[in-house]
Amino acid sequence: MAPHITTLLFDCDNTLVLSEELAFEACAELANEILKSRNIPDRYTGPDLLHEFVGQNFRGMMVSLKAKYKYEMDEDELTTYVLKEEDQVIAKLKAELRPCEGVDRELEKLEAHGKYHLAVVSSSALRRVQASVQKVGQDKYFGEHVFSAATSLPKPTSKPDPAIYLHAMKVLGKTAEECVAVEDSKSGATAAFRANIKTIGYTGAYEANEEARMRKVLTDAGCCVVMNDWSEFEGCLDKIEAGEV
Repeated sequence: MAPHITTLLFDCDNTLVLSEELAFEACAELANEILKSRNIPDRYTGPDLLHEFVGQNFRGMMVSLKAKYKYEMDEDELTTYVLKEEDQVIAKLKAELRPCEGVDRELEKLEAHGKYHLAVVSSSALRRVQASVQKVGQDKYFGEHVFSAATSLPKPTSKPDPAIYLHAMKVLGKTAEECVAVEDSKSGATAAFRANIKTIGYTGAYEANEEARMRKVLTDAGCCVVMNDWSEFEGCLDKIEAGEV
């Protein structure tokens, strides 16, 4: 039996907006500050962090770095860096952020049809997600339905933990069978899959030479269909609603 889809759940970073490269520049600056303070000689560039930690929020990245380099960082220090990262990333986003190519046209069509509830489900801090969708004028499509794994949950987490998807569905009063997610990263796709949500993978924000690899990564992570351009979105959604994937 084909599912009855009522709700579309969009990742934000590099799905709705081209934010990851800008954000990881700021993250790298802070990561290097932390490593220097621990007398660890390694240093990261934005692309280094993006390659290693794409789809994770800054808190998740810092926990991963702490495990990798085996240094101590208490919760107060971590929270200080998390807030500093939010401020620096938001400043960059407000100055330079652009929407992913073609997404605004699809959001306009979805709003005109009025068939689906639309929400954002992100790992990033709520202030950052709100600043992102406001900067590019997408906030009008989502209203208050913006959910952050870093901020909206009693205990902050990050995708691939499915907690933020489960929380969003609970708040919205929806079941997994009613939802379709759109994700661009392995961690995001894994989170949606673990929440039992049918997921459309999106590779359009990656460089052309990365597209084939990411298509496989997203498929292996649980995406039932993958698009490279937002013009393919309607066809992908039709396949899910028809029960073909």
